[in-house]
Amino acid sequence: MARASNKNIQAKLVVLGDMGTGKTSLVLRFIKGQFNDYQESTIGAAFFTQVLSLNEATIKFDIWDTAGQERYHSLAPMYYRGAAAAVVVYDITAMDSFVRAKKWVQELQRQGNPNLIMFLAGNKVDLQGKREVEFEEGEQYAKENGLVFLETSAKTAQNVNELFYEIAKRLAKSSPTRPSGMKLHRGSRERGRRLFCCSV
Repeated sequence: MARASNKNIQAKLVVLGDMGTGKTSLVLRFIKGQFNDYQESTIGAAFFTQVLSLNEATIKFDIWDTAGQERYHSLAPMYYRGAAAAVVVYDITAMDSFVRAKKWVQELQRQGNPNLIMFLAGNKVDLQGKREVEFEEGEQYAKENGLVFLETSAKTAQNVNELFYEIAKRLAKSSPTRPSGMKLHRGSRERGRRLFCCSV
């Protein structure tokens, strides 16, 4: 009976972060259950889709896995524009990737959708011995900036499914109950104006 009211949500998810943080490895681990020790660098961006079924909704993710190299940075707005959710990834063994992650968060806060669901993922937690960014640092930064924080390992699959299921749950909670999918634009200009001017 519950299936009848099940929502179908199509949501754009963008994965951002420095080169070599394991963005593609996280996405491939989630979608295919695979891990390659030598993952080629993404050029520009790679596109994947994946469907997750929850009790309350079916989420179809359109995942944009962006390149981390500086020379592709100017393309990023093209990928995160209109995104419903974003995962900013850093490598726990590289402090500079954490510093860059903060820049991505600031950029999304400035440019992105105000309703964007943002996650911070500290990846490569299997390399504890080489850790440069403490768990508490990531957690504290996420708390201060309204992000959801997880440490992950694409290699061992630790927290990878949890990351994407948590995003799906939050999307299901925040989306309208109409079964028409997620609307990224307000229905009518008039209604939009009323929502902006008068909601407290």
